Amino acid sequence: MTELPGAVPDDREAIQRALIEWYESDHRSFPWRETDDAYEILVSEVMSQQTQLGRVVEAWTEFLDRWPDVDALAAADQADVVGFWTSHSLGYNNRAKYLHTAANQVLDDFGGSFPETPDELRELHGVGPYTANAVASFAFNNGDAVIDTNVKRVLYRAFDVSDDDAAFEAAAGALMPDGESRVWNNAIMELGGVACEKTPSCDAADCPWREWCHAYDTGDFTAPDVPEQPDFEGSRRQMRGRVISTLEEYDELALDRLGPRIRVDYAPDGEHGRAWLQGLLSDLADDGLVETDEIDGETVVRLQR
Repeated sequence: MTELPGAVPDDREAIQRALIEWYESDHRSFPWRETDDAYEILVSEVMSQQTQLGRVVEAWTEFLDRWPDVDALAAADQADVVGFWTSHSLGYNNRAKYLHTAANQVLDDFGGSFPETPDELRELHGVGPYTANAVASFAFNNGDAVIDTNVKRVLYRAFDVSDDDAAFEAAAGALMPDGESRVWNNAIMELGGVACEKTPSCDAADCPWREWCHAYDTGDFTAPDVPEQPDFEGSRRQMRGRVISTLEEYDELALDRLGPRIRVDYAPDGEHGRAWLQGLLSDLADDGLVETDEIDGETVVRLQR
C-alpha cells in the first residue's frame, strides 16, 4: 500500500461517511448546486474565480436569463458578453471572452455536447485544471479530487499534510471515495468554507472531522500561506474594466477623450497619461478586447467586435 502523506489514516471509510453525511444534512444553498447542466456550472465556476459567492448568484441568474444555453452564448456578440462582465464587476474581462470562445468550441469541436472528462474540458479556451475538474465533477460526477485554497487548509490542519502540492494531491485523491466526485468535492469545499475558515468554527459548524483532526487536537490552527489578493481600488484590473465599460458607452474614442474617463488625474504627458493608457490598451488588445486605429493623426480606440 502506498504510504499516505501526513496523518491520513489507512481506514478512511468513517472519515468519508462523516463528511458526506454532514454535507447532505445541511449546506449552503447555491443555484448551481441544484443543477448538473455543464454549461450552467461552467458559468458559475468562471464567475466565482474572483467574486464572492453571494454576489455571483445575481450575476449568474441574469447571465443565464440573457444567454440560457451554450447555443445562445455562442451566437452572442462577444462585446455584449464582455460588457455584461464589466457591469457586474466579475474580475478580468478576458474571462468573458474565453467563456464566449469556449461556447463556440463546444458547438464546433464537440458537436454541441459538453466534453465530460477533465482532460477534454481543458481543451476549452480559458479552462484550466481546477475549472475542468470542477465541471467534470459537478456536471458528470466524473472528476478527480478538487484541490483549492479551502481544501488545502482542511488537509493541512486535519491530517497534518505538508504545504506541498504533491502531498495535497496525494491526500485529496486518497480521501475521495471512488465514483463520488460530485458530492465529495462539494462537501470538502463546504467544510473549508464554513467550518475550517481562516478563523475556524469547529464546534459552531459541527465539523465532522473533529475526532480525527490534528489541529483540533493540538490547538494549532495555522494554515498554508496564501498570497494576498491585491487591492482592487486603483488596480490595473479596475482600470481595464473602466476602459471596457466606457467603450460600451461610445462607438469609439480618441486617447485624450478616453483617458479622463478612466482616471480623473489623466494628463496626456503625465504619469497616468498617454503612455500609461497605451500600455493598458495594448494588454486589452492582446486579449482581443479592444482595437486601435490611427485616424487623422490621432489614436482611436473601440471595442473589438
